[in-house]
Amino acid sequence: MTSPAVPARRIPEHVYRRRWVILGVLILSLLIVVLDNSILNVAIKTISTPAPTGLGATQSELEWAINAYTLVFAGLLFTAGLLGDRLGRKKVLLGGLAVFGMGSALAAFSGSPAELIGFRALMGLGAAFVMPATLAVLMNVFERDEQPKAIGIWAGGVGLAIAIGPVTGGVLLDHFWWGSVFLINVPIVLIALTLMLWLVPDSRDPSPGRIDPVGVVLSVAGLVLLVYGIIKGGQLADFTDATALSAIGAGLAVLVAFVVLEKRSTHPSIDMAYFSNKVFSASIVAIALVFFALLGVMFFAVFYTQSVRGYSPLETGLLLLPLAAAQMIFAPRARLLVDRFGNRATTTGGMLLLAATLAAFAVLDADTPIWILEVIFFLMGTAMANVMTPVSVVIMQALPREKAGSASALSNTFRQVGGAFGVAILGSVLSTAYRTHIEDKLVLLPPGVRHAAGESIEATLGAAARLGPRGDALIGPANDAFLHAMHITALCGAGVAVLGAIVVALFLPGRSPEPGGDGKDEELVPTGAKDTTGAKDATKRRD
Repeated sequence: MTSPAVPARRIPEHVYRRRWVILGVLILSLLIVVLDNSILNVAIKTISTPAPTGLGATQSELEWAINAYTLVFAGLLFTAGLLGDRLGRKKVLLGGLAVFGMGSALAAFSGSPAELIGFRALMGLGAAFVMPATLAVLMNVFERDEQPKAIGIWAGGVGLAIAIGPVTGGVLLDHFWWGSVFLINVPIVLIALTLMLWLVPDSRDPSPGRIDPVGVVLSVAGLVLLVYGIIKGGQLADFTDATALSAIGAGLAVLVAFVVLEKRSTHPSIDMAYFSNKVFSASIVAIALVFFALLGVMFFAVFYTQSVRGYSPLETGLLLLPLAAAQMIFAPRARLLVDRFGNRATTTGGMLLLAATLAAFAVLDADTPIWILEVIFFLMGTAMANVMTPVSVVIMQALPREKAGSASALSNTFRQVGGAFGVAILGSVLSTAYRTHIEDKLVLLPPGVRHAAGESIEATLGAAARLGPRGDALIGPANDAFLHAMHITALCGAGVAVLGAIVVALFLPGRSPEPGGDGKDEELVPTGAKDTTGAKDATKRRD
């Protein structure tokens, strides 16, 4: 008979006593990684304006400013997780925070879009070592029965960052130059470093895997080529262009080579055996599709609120609060729905609600009452909370505690890849649909500037402003073209979310057959995980 006494714990008593304080420090570290992208979403319109207000970045440069960070982040996450397991999670957390802070300071003083893209890549390098380490430390300071609650609070931290980011970005842009949205990261990094040195324990895997440098290079190269091709096709409104097609083809070929290499390697960056488990794979797909939809929608929502509706960056940040508030409210409580209805029902319902909120963007126009957008954002945040928390628990509990860095890295790799593809693919759909709708209205402009002016609504409005009073005739058509493009893009995003709902409905486990018993814990561990992940063995050791 298992006793609930303290000696049964696997976690040292002094660590167990301060586990909730440690979780707070981990969430602070998580905040700056997520906050950076949510701040940038509000600032992209400002950065796209010509100097001295911004950098005059084109839509494709803006996509790269987002994706340079995301691709480096995603490409290095698994290697960062392995290094954390090998060297110690606290050490890589400290190093990652320091690099992220340095990249933020440099990005703040970028003199061109190219410099901004480069420094954003450096920030992604630092962030790659922060994100997996926070979840890995969490798994090593909480016992298994408390992990779903702790992961829910951790996921709620994402909502907090989404809330703080846009409002903070709006306040900064109202009073300072655009670079302040990056410089704000530096003091947060310093605070997080100080608290981490004092409170967070170190941990590592006693049998870590070897580093796979060839796999790392192939994964990063494949992702960059693929996303470059997608962005290029959208920029030209022509996916049959030789440059776009060759980049997409090369990217897919490199990623196929990466998968073949990983399957044959004795020390793969990603153990492909994990994906033979359908529950684990479905959870990974679900979290990728949530971020595909979220970042893709945020990319066009900012232009809708600022360019079409005329709201300031601060007002746009405030408009995003319902989305963040819903995540903060419902992410820590999602485990209660899982306990009652099971992973399948909870996650499928969340994906379908997400699809409905995305489709709702297709009915918005230039004078839709703003409260409707607020309701959409709140329901979107609710949907995300009830997808991210359950699938994160499944993924993290699918591997034994000592492999927590690898599990966290896998989860976050697909989260970031999903986000990168969301920005690239939905951004390209938006750009292509916009150009198609506005092209015949650009005859007012000199022939040499028509192509660039058709890339985005900001490019059109900028060209119209340079024409003076004659350019006013372009404002209405630009708004109409953008709304048309947004409607098409939103429906594409909704279709992706419906696909995610089908995947989780087919493969995630249903309600535990023994509610209130040990079956609840077992439901979170993918069936058959013993052979591929050792999760059940870890559960037995715990008992």
